[in-house]
Amino acid sequence: MVEKINEAVKYIIDCIKEVPDFAIVLGSGLKKLVDEVQNPIVIPYQNIPHFPVSTVQGHGGDLIFGTLAGKKVLMMSGRFHYYEGYDMQTVTFPIRVFGVLGIKNIILSNASGGVNDAHKVGDVMLITDHINFLPEHPLRGKNIDAWGPRFVDMSQPYDAEFLKAAVQFCEQNKIKVHQGVYLALSGPTFETPAEYGMVKNFGADAVGMSTVPEVIVAKHMNLRVFALSVITDLGGPNLQNPVSHDEVLQAADTAMPKVIQIVQHIVKTS
Repeated sequence: MVEKINEAVKYIIDCIKEVPDFAIVLGSGLKKLVDEVQNPIVIPYQNIPHFPVSTVQGHGGDLIFGTLAGKKVLMMSGRFHYYEGYDMQTVTFPIRVFGVLGIKNIILSNASGGVNDAHKVGDVMLITDHINFLPEHPLRGKNIDAWGPRFVDMSQPYDAEFLKAAVQFCEQNKIKVHQGVYLALSGPTFETPAEYGMVKNFGADAVGMSTVPEVIVAKHMNLRVFALSVITDLGGPNLQNPVSHDEVLQAADTAMPKVIQIVQHIVKTS
């Protein structure tokens, strides 16, 4: 794994020639942020040694390097999921690459189902904490001491300064956002009414199929993490309307202007 990571890093640095200030991971339907990158260099996943390839509609297949809000960023248009059949080392391979590359800050986004009664489709939730219900842990197995400690402190998985900056920006610009806890399940099925109820009873505000493994590995490598969810559907014990992936993508598209403003502010001011 160390050799594979190093080969991928060498290929990327040969393409971009410098270490970005931020890595940004785009979730389902959130590819429009790519259009905000100036002077982009596009690196297809398939060209990067050992890099996996996304198989999900709504996810791209490129790394995009360029300038966003005055900073250098490396953006993942399309991520990898456990439900695609990848193990957790593969799901989090890009995060390892970012850490070894020397990137210190990472922004993660996802589409999720809202279980908080205050949520509406198209809302944005700033993630303050998470609950991991995925069946495989990304740090399982031999620890690579050069990457991080065997036992990782998760008392503050999401950077408090990033979160404070986002909240203040949204208040000043009258952008409606929520703050809350994200719970990760394996998917690929959307949750049943009873499962949505379980998620809510466990103290989570939203549920999805990604992000948490990436946060764990980022914290293992001592990266600063900011993450947000777009509420693309609503669930609960009284759920009656079917949920489809197309509807998820449409809701994510509706929320994109808010997501773009928030991400640009975090990048610009950090």
